[in-house]
Amino acid sequence: MPLISNLKFQINFPLQSRPHSYLFSISYFGARYKGWAPQPNQPTVQRKVERVLRHVLEHEDFSLIGASRTDSGVSCVGGFVQVFLREKVDMNSLLPDLNEYLPQDIQLNSVQDVPASFNLIQSVSQKTYRYYFTNSRDFHPFASAFLFNIPGELDWEMMKEACKLFTGKHDFKGFCRPSENKTDYVREVLSASISNSREFLGQYFPQEIHFFEITGTGFLHHQVRMMMSAIWQIGKEEMGISEIARRFESPEEFEKLPPAPANGLVLWETLLSNL
Repeated sequence: MPLISNLKFQINFPLQSRPHSYLFSISYFGARYKGWAPQPNQPTVQRKVERVLRHVLEHEDFSLIGASRTDSGVSCVGGFVQVFLREKVDMNSLLPDLNEYLPQDIQLNSVQDVPASFNLIQSVSQKTYRYYFTNSRDFHPFASAFLFNIPGELDWEMMKEACKLFTGKHDFKGFCRPSENKTDYVREVLSASISNSREFLGQYFPQEIHFFEITGTGFLHHQVRMMMSAIWQIGKEEMGISEIARRFESPEEFEKLPPAPANGLVLWETLLSNL
């Protein structure tokens, strides 16, 4: 194996000294957390899970990796966590205890044994995100934890047409937060659409709620939120729909798009291969 490929494998999979591996499905409401990944002196989802694992296992001889590093404030319905241990345990019997000690906005839904050779990061085949929003004149503050309100007139047909232009393989550098260490911004979007939602009901929610749903093989930092922002601008006639193609071709010619707020974004589903 070439040195670079071997190094990449070690970075993604540094836990071979712990031969027992467990795959958890996880859901969380992200409003109280600064994202998934650990940050100094900040509450994150990974840190909460690690703390509870230490308490229930009564040791800290474990490591874990998540399938997605969601941003601050972003929620998750269908995610995965892989935990590595040196000694085998009956993790199914421990699952109720783990959920008892986890905060109520984080839940481990299920667990299964997987081979230590199973690499969660490399096994993610596609992800689906949903961004929930409304176009309401009477928006209650209680609903703001789950969706974002875009007031004013929107051209829904143009917004749906814009979704179609995002499908396929494109250079999304003009729809993400670029990194100095990243050179490849090509990603494949398998589907993108706007639909009506029935997930949120009650006196504090608007009668009409919508979601932008996008499925792809992988996403860049802030990509979904910037795409949502572009779709809104097109709907409000603040951006022409032809700008999407021009941003694919010449991203440096345009100002960076403001990302849509994090509170409406949900990692809806993660599909894995090699299981």
